[in-house]
Amino acid sequence: MKNCQTAVVRDPEPPRLLDTTLRDGEQMAGVALTGDEKVAIAQLLDAIGVPEIEVGIPAMGGDEALAISTLVKSHLNAELLGWNRAVISDLAASFNCGLQRVHISLPVSEVQIAAKFGGDRQRLWQQLHESLNFARDRSTFISVGAEDASRADPDLLLAVAQTAQSLGAQRFRFCDTVGILDPFEMMKQVQRLVHHLQIPVEVHTHDDLGMATANALAGLRAGASVVDVTVNGIGERAGNAALEEVVMAMRRLQGWDFGIDSRQLLLLSRQVHQWMAGGTLPPWKAIVGDNAFAHEAGIHADAILKNPQTYEPFPPQWLGAEHQVRIGKHSGRRAIAACLAAQRIPDPGWGDRQELLDAVRVRAIELKRGLAVEEVLALAASSAPQTFPS
Repeated sequence: MKNCQTAVVRDPEPPRLLDTTLRDGEQMAGVALTGDEKVAIAQLLDAIGVPEIEVGIPAMGGDEALAISTLVKSHLNAELLGWNRAVISDLAASFNCGLQRVHISLPVSEVQIAAKFGGDRQRLWQQLHESLNFARDRSTFISVGAEDASRADPDLLLAVAQTAQSLGAQRFRFCDTVGILDPFEMMKQVQRLVHHLQIPVEVHTHDDLGMATANALAGLRAGASVVDVTVNGIGERAGNAALEEVVMAMRRLQGWDFGIDSRQLLLLSRQVHQWMAGGTLPPWKAIVGDNAFAHEAGIHADAILKNPQTYEPFPPQWLGAEHQVRIGKHSGRRAIAACLAAQRIPDPGWGDRQELLDAVRVRAIELKRGLAVEEVLALAASSAPQTFPS
């Protein structure tokens, strides 16, 4: 193979998102989207400004291919990408669906090469050449992905990337396929690729150790131009980097919003979760969980009522939401007084009464949950019936 190329100085590209909810997200165990649902999710992603969508695996055929063909004809603003193995029949299926942009995935770690190619590295090189030669004259864009790149021999990984580049690939995807990296190692490995390649580097992270979003941000810090995400972080095993987390983290930490209308993230999150997972999101889910801007603890609630910046990382209005002060076991007098005042109770001073605070705590413990406004009003009425007209 050729020696490492000298790094080329080029103007940095602003980072962009690639959403793979319809490919890697749908590979979550137990998920099977209908064609109509795939189209609807793509339309939602397009509406909030996602610039690139990995729409699925055309080689699956049947309803999958039909849904992808429908998306191609939907005139979305987002660029559509089909995922393929480094197999000519897979690529032919993508082109038959009308796709002009394709992704080609190859295993690059020893464990993956052993499992998929019987340990034959020559087959890796053969399929890389054959697939790129086939796709080059039939597509407008080709990306090549290194499956299990984080466990690959660094020299082999770089050789694959440089060969893909020389054969016409326009982007190279670094995949932390089993989510084993920390952000420090992620930066190190991605920086090496960025340094030696002339084409953009893309990062694809998984959450097996709970670091998908952190690793995605580290990859961007290392010079990657594209980051892969899924709505709610849905995906195989523990999932992927969450679209809403990456978007809001980059906006808060780097002042970059990817061109995404963040006010639509809550709607997108809930709709996709309904179609792909059912039930409700965990309330503690970052960014889009019901508790993301909810406060109950007395000290926190008191501070939030004075200045929301005390316990919120960014304004909930960025998401089209508002902070909530909830009443429960840990509430203080100020929160209860604010609750009563919001209901225009004639004498909000009753919120300062110790007997009402004690009653709220006892009732919350009995119910093992927070209290609804109506339940707080009922306790207040019991404590001070003269303030509540009959």
